[in-house]
Amino acid sequence: MGRKLDLSGLTDDETEHVLQVVQRDFNLRKKEEERLSELKQKLDEEGSKCSILSKHQQFVEHCCMRCCSPFTFLVNTKRQCGDCKFNVCKSCCSYQKHEKAWICCVCQQAR
Repeated sequence: MGRKLDLSGLTDDETEHVLQVVQRDFNLRKKEEERLSELKQKLDEEGSKCSILSKHQQFVEHCCMRCCSPFTFLVNTKRQCGDCKFNVCKSCCSYQKHEKAWICCVCQQAR
C-alpha cells in the first residue's frame, strides 16, 4: 500500500477529490479497526465468563451459557452449540442449515 500517487497531471479540483477519497478510505479503515478491536474485547470477556460458569455443572445443565436464562420444558429448551458445545437457549442461537447444527451468537460473531 505504500505507493506514492503522482497527482501532477490533475487539476486542483481533481486533486482535492482524490485526497477526499483517500481521507474517507483512511477514516473507514480506522473505524473498522476500532470495531474489530471492540468485537475482540467482547469475545474475550465472553470467553472469560464462560470459563468461570462452565466449572459449575449444575449451571451448565440448567441455564443458557450466553444469557443465563433457565431452561424449561417446551418453552425454553436447550440446544447445544456446534462450535463451543455449550448449552444455549433458542434466543441465543440460530440453526445453520448447511451444517445441520445450532450455532450460538458468540460463535457466530467469532466466525
